[in-house]
Amino acid sequence: MSVRVEKNGPITTVILHRPEVRNAVDAGSAQALADAFRAFDADRDARVGVLYGDAGTFCAGADLKAVSEGRLLRLEPDGDGPMGPSRLRLSKPVVAAISGHAVAGGLELALWCDLRVAEEDAVLGVFCRRWGVPLIDGGTVRLPRLIGLSRALDLILTGRAVSAGEALGMGLVNRVVPKGEARAAAEVLAAQIAAFPQACMNADRASAYAQADLAFEDAMRQEFQGGVEVLQTESMPGVTRFAKGAGRHGQFD
Repeated sequence: MSVRVEKNGPITTVILHRPEVRNAVDAGSAQALADAFRAFDADRDARVGVLYGDAGTFCAGADLKAVSEGRLLRLEPDGDGPMGPSRLRLSKPVVAAISGHAVAGGLELALWCDLRVAEEDAVLGVFCRRWGVPLIDGGTVRLPRLIGLSRALDLILTGRAVSAGEALGMGLVNRVVPKGEARAAAEVLAAQIAAFPQACMNADRASAYAQADLAFEDAMRQEFQGGVEVLQTESMPGVTRFAKGAGRHGQFD
């Protein structure tokens, strides 16, 4: 089985397991990843997802050996991406747990996630530059939006390796943890996120993503409309708890 799903309360961990090819993705595993995240998004009990590559590697990108043998990834402009879930816009956050290499299409999968936790010896990069394979799973879109155009072009044009420390400094990853601890740290982070009032958090998340495609005035209006919808259903109970003493020291408890 190339993809496993493990659930622990509100946390769903999707595990890519193709150790013989360093978790490179072929057509079957791409489909399995997309299906797993669609199921996660539809699961009312699931609040936060984690994407993890088993056996010491996050993902080495597309399985180029399979491609060379004629087993092509899905190459259509609509629907699932070649790597699987890269075009999905989920209603809930996903945290990438990066060990070993997250390169080429594997980097694109990491970029698709909301947050990235990397082990201290992890390596990221657009390694597909070396083989004449383009970024077609959102890499040229998400990377500049995440770290800025200049830094993104440095990675895209050179295909160089980026260490976990440098990735943290440029905002490419959000946390760096000791070797062997990426999954556990990502699941702890996911549990922290899952503990928050969800409607409010996910409304803010949706607004943060949508604003990039909107004019300033439209983005402000969209943020307000999404927030107002949760004020009565979720915000007032939280304000009431605060007023009754849960936040007696202000919002800095």
